[in-house]
Amino acid sequence: MSAKSKSTSQELGFGAAMEELEAILGRVESDEIDIDELAEELKRATKLLELCRQKIRKAELEVTQIVQSLEEPETATGDTEEESSDTG
Repeated sequence: MSAKSKSTSQELGFGAAMEELEAILGRVESDEIDIDELAEELKRATKLLELCRQKIRKAELEVTQIVQSLEEPETATGDTEEESSDTG
């Protein structure tokens, strides 16, 4: 599970990671999981949580950059129009 899980974690999307986390949580809560598997499941859940956090941070950064890029041209355009109105 470890070698496959590591490569799979890198390829998983946010939704798929959340689904897997929910499945792990369901197994733990329903006592389906053997105590010997519990540690492995919790390690996997930790990796999935970190993957989700990284994706959220990346998305927040991208959204912030997009919003800033949208605001900057408006300010530059607004200044240019005001300057041309004042002089003309």
